Amino acid sequence: MRYLVTGWLERVSGFIVARNASPIVTTLVVCLDRTDDVGRKTGLHSPVVGWEAVRALVTDVGLADPEDSSVNTLLESLRVAQNLRDENEEVIVAVVSGEHESMVSADRAVAAQLDDLIADYDPDSAVVVTDSAEDERLIPIVESRVRVDSVDRVVVRQARDIESTYYLLKQFLADEELRQTVLVPIGLTMLVFPLLATTVGPAKGAAAITTVIGLFLLYKGFNIDEILTRLAHQTRESLYSGQVSVVTYVVAAGLTFVGLFAGALGVSSLGDTPGVVLPATRFAFDSIPWLAMAALTASAGRLLDEVIGDDPVRRSFLNLPFIVVAVGLVIRGFSAYFLEQQGKIEPFVVSAYEFGAFSNERFEMVAGERLALFVVSALVVSLVGAQVASSLSESHGSDRTDGGADATTEAGTSARSDRSDPELTDGGANTTAEPDRDR
Repeated sequence: MRYLVTGWLERVSGFIVARNASPIVTTLVVCLDRTDDVGRKTGLHSPVVGWEAVRALVTDVGLADPEDSSVNTLLESLRVAQNLRDENEEVIVAVVSGEHESMVSADRAVAAQLDDLIADYDPDSAVVVTDSAEDERLIPIVESRVRVDSVDRVVVRQARDIESTYYLLKQFLADEELRQTVLVPIGLTMLVFPLLATTVGPAKGAAAITTVIGLFLLYKGFNIDEILTRLAHQTRESLYSGQVSVVTYVVAAGLTFVGLFAGALGVSSLGDTPGVVLPATRFAFDSIPWLAMAALTASAGRLLDEVIGDDPVRRSFLNLPFIVVAVGLVIRGFSAYFLEQQGKIEPFVVSAYEFGAFSNERFEMVAGERLALFVVSALVVSLVGAQVASSLSESHGSDRTDGGADATTEAGTSARSDRSDPELTDGGANTTAEPDRDR
């Protein structure tokens, strides 16, 4: 920081002292252009530094595109610099621009240009001039390098009715994605509605069009197109990599259709039954064995892929088949309980058998006993699955060499050997502790 003598000089004890000396503050007035609109329209490379250079840039941008708001932003930068000069401040005017390839490269380009400006001129503070919210995202980059005293956003005044509507429509029509999302459905609606109104009636035509529009909005709202694209990509990668889960998924899909068909047959056997509780229970009772087998097949295929792969098998994949069987037993037990209470299925009969010294007679289990048997079996299966997954994970983890105890010991030994070398330290507590012990 330099000082400007605004008063007088006085000799004190053989020294010349400046009275009423005020410091000269160097301020960087920087105009931000994140998308490089100035560079694309003029062909100039940023940064553009200096009063005359920026003023010439105003003419070049204005001749290239008189409607661009960047002209007003550049003029505002010159106005701010002129006001600061009138207040006896040293001012550097500069225009920094990003790149239009990507936002990351644009931000990095702006950061590099700011580093060069600060290294060349060493400003005490900065005044940022922008014309959009997009450019204001660069303010944290400026603040991380120099103190920002003010942010000046330029808003161009214009007519707020016809002219504003014209420019909004012009920008809207220039966006291809918005045109396809909004104009295409409206055009199809206007073409299809007269045909439906003359064939099936206005009410049915309006209902059909409303249904299609609703499905389209849900399709776009839930990003189903992105989900389908990601699913197709994953399927293609699975096919090319030869994963076992591709085959098991196909088998699981077939078992799922069989389960749905079995559930539908079970519901149709009820006849005319009032309400939806009993048909839903019957559907679950008949379809859950097939659906459980489908889920078990899919999870088994995914588990095989994990076992074949190089990475360690995650515990969740080991426990998933047992969870599927347990959930299937619980749903089967509860649905059987309700159906037996309504007299739709027969009680569970345990046949008589004889196995060595053990034998039993034929007996029937009531609905409560059957439900208890299924619930207890589900709990046992889930506990066994958790135990198996835990034991396999621990045994596999003990064999690893990428993060086990041996690796930790070696890492600690390596770290201690690194700390013994003063050129490999970073100035932490261990670095300062070594000289103390030497002393």
